[in-house]
Amino acid sequence: MSTTIVQYILLRSDLLKDLGWSIGSLVAQACHASSAVLHLFKDDEYTAKYLNDLDNMHKVVLEVPNEESLRKLSEKLKENSIDHKMWIEQPENIPTCLALKPYPKEEVKKYVGKFKLYKTTLD
Repeated sequence: MSTTIVQYILLRSDLLKDLGWSIGSLVAQACHASSAVLHLFKDDEYTAKYLNDLDNMHKVVLEVPNEESLRKLSEKLKENSIDHKMWIEQPENIPTCLALKPYPKEEVKKYVGKFKLYKTTLD
């Protein structure tokens, strides 16, 4: 049985709902974080496997409510040696999202399982 390698991206929903950021800006934040973490861990075994099958990459974008939740998650991941990158948008210096390097789903699900899929809309 092959293990699914997944990259989790956690994006702040308050940027869109409360702070007036555009959908395009949010997508850019997720792309920045994903690109950065893939570069940082380019020599990692799971990252290499993930990138060797480009047509079958699995990304899951989850919603975190605010900056505090994002920072708490980052600390929990650090405490458990889960490699990730928190993207801090410049020049505003605002933490916007966090991307884990690719991992087997089972290894990291317990850290991100409480967050829901990002489904926020403009309505």
